[in-house]
Amino acid sequence: MIKPIERYIFDASELVGQEPAQLFSKNKKVVYAIACPLGAVHKGKVNYSRWKYMELPDSSSIKGLSDRVEIRAGFYDYLPSEGISKALEWHVNFADPDLFLAYGTDLFAQDEMQVAEHPVLASLKQKLNVLRCDASTVDGNDPTPILISGAERRCFVKTDANSLEDRPFGLYGNAFGRASEEAIRKATVIIDPPTITNLICIAAPSGGDGKYTEDEILYILHTTYTGFRAALIESDSSPVIIHSGYWGCGAFGGNRILVTWLQALAAQLAGVEQLILHTGDPDFGELKKSWAVIETDLGNEAMPINTLVQKILAMGFEWGVSDGN
Repeated sequence: MIKPIERYIFDASELVGQEPAQLFSKNKKVVYAIACPLGAVHKGKVNYSRWKYMELPDSSSIKGLSDRVEIRAGFYDYLPSEGISKALEWHVNFADPDLFLAYGTDLFAQDEMQVAEHPVLASLKQKLNVLRCDASTVDGNDPTPILISGAERRCFVKTDANSLEDRPFGLYGNAFGRASEEAIRKATVIIDPPTITNLICIAAPSGGDGKYTEDEILYILHTTYTGFRAALIESDSSPVIIHSGYWGCGAFGGNRILVTWLQALAAQLAGVEQLILHTGDPDFGELKKSWAVIETDLGNEAMPINTLVQKILAMGFEWGVSDGN
């Protein structure tokens, strides 16, 4: 049985009481005060584990790959999925190599948003610092995904553009820090009772330019496969549903077609029951068309992983540009 590099299990109430969030952003303080008012009760256990990267299977066929993928417009809503009995659901955290690095700052991208909505994660970060844990999602060139289960989601923050609620440019990314305190209050909605979220924290490759290299493609596959496989191990034989999206395709400028398709491949290799990709944009027809071209070119026959990677490399996928967030 594959085991994590390290594991800690914390009582959520004790964790928040002993290691309060360290917030430097006035707007993050507003969200935290709404989510965790004086006297708030934090329940359950928070399970933290860090995993050594796992070798890919020797061979693979992409037959049926798209059948286990659902593409959804919009962003994470954390609502339970229907159709797969007793499935455990995991959400990908678009992590920095240093776990939750910017949670206390004005930045409000996907990673920071998840910490704001799951405030126990801020206390977890502080506790890991006290314990001097190497809470890194990357070790040198090797991915070391971090899995966190049992985190309460105590609020959600509306990030859409809405002039009537004082956020004409939305709140995502750098816009959050520029917003008024009143706009933040209007955008923050309490979840009562809190729901529970499980996270797969993985860092996407960054700094790429031009055509993807073999090492970059392998890094994406190794990272997502290891994170997804670890989620299956943590789920103790229950069916697994994983939620993800354009991981590394915003600020890092990753190629949306390649990155989403490689996630689908990793999910199939890992044995994930269903991958749900949240694309934000309701018009994702072009994504599906591009996938179909890839799968037609590759065919359904089983082949060594190295051969599959070489065929993907030959397609000449190129990096995009940062969205500035």
